[in-house]
Amino acid sequence: MNRIDLDHRVVVVTGGARGIGYAVAQRALRSGAAVALWDLDAERLSRSQAELSGLGKVSAFAVELTDEAAVASATQETVAAFGSLDVLINCAGITGGNGVTWELAPDVWRRVIEVNLIAPYLTCRAVVPQMLKQGYGRIVNIASVAGKEGNPNASHYSASKAGLIGLTKSLGKELATKNILVNAVTPAAAKTEIFDSMSQQHIDYMLSKIPMNRFLLPEEAASLILWLASEDCAFSTGAVFDLSGGRATY
Repeated sequence: MNRIDLDHRVVVVTGGARGIGYAVAQRALRSGAAVALWDLDAERLSRSQAELSGLGKVSAFAVELTDEAAVASATQETVAAFGSLDVLINCAGITGGNGVTWELAPDVWRRVIEVNLIAPYLTCRAVVPQMLKQGYGRIVNIASVAGKEGNPNASHYSASKAGLIGLTKSLGKELATKNILVNAVTPAAAKTEIFDSMSQQHIDYMLSKIPMNRFLLPEEAASLILWLASEDCAFSTGAVFDLSGGRATY
């Protein structure tokens, strides 16, 4: 495994206690970064911090990412603990289960939008002023191929990820001359604990759409995400990078 140069960088990973976020945190630490994990699950967060601490400096912050005040406080605490905040990787997300649009409960629909779209807006809103002050930053939003294509029985999830792609493009243009680059990746399904909230029928559907005939590995996602989070990514912003095993071709 090659080492991405993240020496002396401070990387915030939302949803860092598990799944793709955990793999990103692990790879970032091995690449020389200090890592702040932002996650709602305090118990899992503590366990993940303990597991990762042997790789480098890692702190954990229990944050309700849909709460503006909580996100602002986590940002201040992270900067106080590390002295800077160079990279934000928005990994936190939920599926909200599966169902046809007219049978999905409005409160479930709203919660998916809140976690998958409003929360990344709030984290970006909180960290960008610090990045502007530093004159440097990288933001990577974890969207989904569902945001490009629209998965049946997942309109809430698909809509939230389409919105995240739009947020990425807008923010990338706004910051294009500020040395703060904002990009998104659109994974196909990765076999993580998020599968526990999906029906087997939906899992089978997702696999059937992937030409490589397998699910994404979290460590494969971490490789691309952290390249986008590095200085080597210097002329891509507002862009969407495919991680779909050949499913998306645009």
